Amino acid sequence: MDINPFDLDDNETYLRWRESKLKDYPTKFDNLLVEVNNPRKLRQREFDALQQRCRKANMAVYVGKTGDDPDPEIPFAIARQFGVSGLNKNWLADENALSSLTVRENGVRQHYIPYTNQAINWHTDGYYNSPEKQIRSMMLHSVQKAGSGGENSLFDHEIVYILLREADPEHIRILMRPDALSIPPRLGEYGEVARKTETGPVFSLSAAGDLHMRYTIRKKNVVWADNPETKSAVKLLNQILTGDSDFVFQILLEPGMGLISNNVLHNRNAFVDNEKNSRHFFRSRYFERLRGTGVSEVYFSL
Repeated sequence: MDINPFDLDDNETYLRWRESKLKDYPTKFDNLLVEVNNPRKLRQREFDALQQRCRKANMAVYVGKTGDDPDPEIPFAIARQFGVSGLNKNWLADENALSSLTVRENGVRQHYIPYTNQAINWHTDGYYNSPEKQIRSMMLHSVQKAGSGGENSLFDHEIVYILLREADPEHIRILMRPDALSIPPRLGEYGEVARKTETGPVFSLSAAGDLHMRYTIRKKNVVWADNPETKSAVKLLNQILTGDSDFVFQILLEPGMGLISNNVLHNRNAFVDNEKNSRHFFRSRYFERLRGTGVSEVYFSL
């Protein structure tokens, strides 16, 4: 793409994109919802409605009729319809590469927060992945909600980019440095290195010119570049995420509902299961962006 709104030296293109991005931007969670008959085979108008929301806000939520059906084909079918197939199988995923997010009381998963009922703070998925395996899209499908709690909050990373750039473009430049954020290695059962240190930027651009964000607000097992500029940029970023923003959507996915997203920032509240409701979500992560949602397709296609 010859022009790019994320080019810090091209303010004219940025302002044009910003105006278009913010025009008619969703103001409440209901604006993201699309009722669908069968998520395994979306009708054209259902697909168009979901894609339109993803083109604007990088996310959409379908309200399906499958209830607590635990069929993994549901999230797989959604992904195929949105043109993503490069499924990231992380080491805790199921054999089919889906992650079955439920509370685990035994085995290695019990030691990792997604498999507990604890809160998960702001992050994008795969921030610990290598540069060539960055997660461009992420989906959640609800099989069963918790007895109480378990809400998710969502924040479009392109909006966060705007807020940071409006405050000071240098914050973006700093967070695009290749040494901005490092995730220390993960050690295996016997102390061996199971995943090496991964260092890279917070904001980066794909080959197609789309904005990608790699981030976690956690404080443990995270190393930021040790300089005043990075500390200042990260401080403001964290303030944006923890502040009271009108751009944050809070959702409680009922059984049969699901999130489709270009790996937007998200978190999860703590929850409590009971005899009737034990929270069970399918999570899938892909190396591709959702079909038809690229910046060149949405804003600069003419």
